[in-house]
Amino acid sequence: MRTAGRTDIGRIRSVNEDRAVILPEWNGMVAAVVADGMGGHQAGDIASQMAIERIQDELSRLPHDATQEERMAAVKLAVDAANQDVFKHASEREQFHGMGTTVVVTVATPDRLVIGHIGDSRAYLCGGDRFIQLTEDHSLVNELVKSGQITPDEAHHHPRRNVLTRALGTETRVQVDVHAFDWQEGDIVLMCSDGLSGLVEGDKIHEVLLGEEELEHKVDLLVSHALEAGGDDNITVVLIENKPAASEEKG
Repeated sequence: MRTAGRTDIGRIRSVNEDRAVILPEWNGMVAAVVADGMGGHQAGDIASQMAIERIQDELSRLPHDATQEERMAAVKLAVDAANQDVFKHASEREQFHGMGTTVVVTVATPDRLVIGHIGDSRAYLCGGDRFIQLTEDHSLVNELVKSGQITPDEAHHHPRRNVLTRALGTETRVQVDVHAFDWQEGDIVLMCSDGLSGLVEGDKIHEVLLGEEELEHKVDLLVSHALEAGGDDNITVVLIENKPAASEEKG
């Protein structure tokens, strides 16, 4: 599989509270994590970094023959462990009280995706005409949309669109949504913070992903579109493409 990722501070923020990691392919799997910290200067970036590190450490122990159920359980356990780390760190230090982070985790094999998430960082699947959001935002505006109080367009511009109903590290226990999906050769998974999804329309994102450019260039284009749209938040983009790595093709 091919991967590419980038995080950018954006045009407004003085600190980048986003973090991302792509685990090199191991045991026939690729894993990636995106986290968008909250809690203000220092606290947010510490929360996201702690979450990334703990989840990466936990997932690196997955055996090569892990079943889908075992991969799903591992994602849940990894996020639970990260939640405990962040909550403990915050509760023991007054200046970090209330800090937390979103998180979206993908573990990919050539035929299946396991995705876990908390908050409003997202995962999408692009395959030809299909461009599907795989995660559901844990946010106030999404609850308002689901209950019919506002429209999806109103949610996009709502003054409280950044209010989360669920975040990692803010409580002793957290509920992580974990699901499995099919994907095909040539499909692309996009993981991102709301610095992309909140500023760039889905049609524009889909158009970029369908382009002929290399994966790294697609990441750069998506970040550029978010910056051109105002760049009022940190922007993080990770792509996983269901194609053999270049070195494998040559072999």
